Amino acid sequence: MQVSVETTEGLERRITISIPADKIDSEVKKQISQQARTVRMDGFRPGKVPLSMVEKRFGPSIRQDVIMEQMQRHYVEALVQEKLNPTAAPRFEPKTDEPGKDFEFVAVIEVYPEIELKDLDKVEVSKPEAEVTDADLDKMLETLQKQHAGWKEVKRGAKDGDRVVMDFLGRVDGEAFDGGKAEDFSLEMGAGRMIPGFEDGVQGLKAGDEKTIEVTFPEEYHAENLKGKAAEFDLVIKSVEAPDLPKLDDEFASQFGVADGGLEALKAEVRKNMERELANAIKNKVKQQVLDGLVAANPDIPVPNAMKEQEIQVLRQQAMQRFGGDAKNMPELPAELFDEQAIERVKVGLLLGEVIRANELKVDDARVDTLIQDVASAYEDPAQVVEHYKSNQELMQQVRNVALEEQAVEFVLEKAQVTTETVTFDDIMNPPAQ
Repeated sequence: MQVSVETTEGLERRITISIPADKIDSEVKKQISQQARTVRMDGFRPGKVPLSMVEKRFGPSIRQDVIMEQMQRHYVEALVQEKLNPTAAPRFEPKTDEPGKDFEFVAVIEVYPEIELKDLDKVEVSKPEAEVTDADLDKMLETLQKQHAGWKEVKRGAKDGDRVVMDFLGRVDGEAFDGGKAEDFSLEMGAGRMIPGFEDGVQGLKAGDEKTIEVTFPEEYHAENLKGKAAEFDLVIKSVEAPDLPKLDDEFASQFGVADGGLEALKAEVRKNMERELANAIKNKVKQQVLDGLVAANPDIPVPNAMKEQEIQVLRQQAMQRFGGDAKNMPELPAELFDEQAIERVKVGLLLGEVIRANELKVDDARVDTLIQDVASAYEDPAQVVEHYKSNQELMQQVRNVALEEQAVEFVLEKAQVTTETVTFDDIMNPPAQ
């Protein structure tokens, strides 16, 4: 076997491989002989068909099968011989294919870039430190109360948090418009779902009140004929309802499946969940800083096109799933939408892979068990979830990959410049919108 490797552009390599004619021809003859033992043709007993007839009928297809098998075999041998590490399956290009002559073909591949990690000690990470306080727990319990609240009618004026049922009729330039009329419309005050100024006009109104309010549609409003237009709305308030919060007691706790321990047991369970979510959020925040810093310190990594295309496809499928509905019948989202993110993700993967390779990191089985236990703790029967993971090789491999990635992130973190910052639970779990 003769092999030559040509660097064409960037990470692409063209491997030209020559296979001696006798290897191809002898394998073809061997398979024709094997075929002759079982082939059936009219006028001949099984196994007695002349080789010449078998060759004439099946020779071309047998030769193609042999060539494909030999190409794959010699391609793998060439990778080992030339110490090449391809990122994806090759593209084969046959060059010469004549009986009696050496068979020559080209395998086009992309190889992984050679990476030399730099400036890990210049990666900067701000590590948040936070805890779940009693006030945080009280706020979460209040949220749970609101989620399970009913409504009761009140005689006072409407305020934020109330639900107002009304009829309204909207006019622009004195004329009613499509979508500007509603009966028994339910408005949650403070939710910000109406155009600016609408809720302000409802504030303080009581059941039975009638009022005309003036508002202006935003310039970016979805209806072209209403953008930036001044409008009047005639309101008739039918009822004002305030949230009717359930009491925080043992009965309330039972709604969450807490059979023993009542309210105190619910508080303990809620706090445990909050602490788990807080720990994961802090870990993810630190991890993202590590990854961003790793890419910033090593910006000039060439990205294999095949890996980028694979990542684009993953991102595209994730986006289609978020849209919901029948993704198969939706138009394919253009690759340009995901190009920048795909490149970033490939760079991160390559850099973490090099951290793992260069430092000979191995999967920590104890960490794998901890990750599974953490997932299982959120379920009613943790032992059943653990058993499910342990019995599923694909799931276990996914967890091992996560564990190894975490180990690589921690390795970089040990080299990085780390500062700590004391923050609150809300700072981490409910950061202000960017």
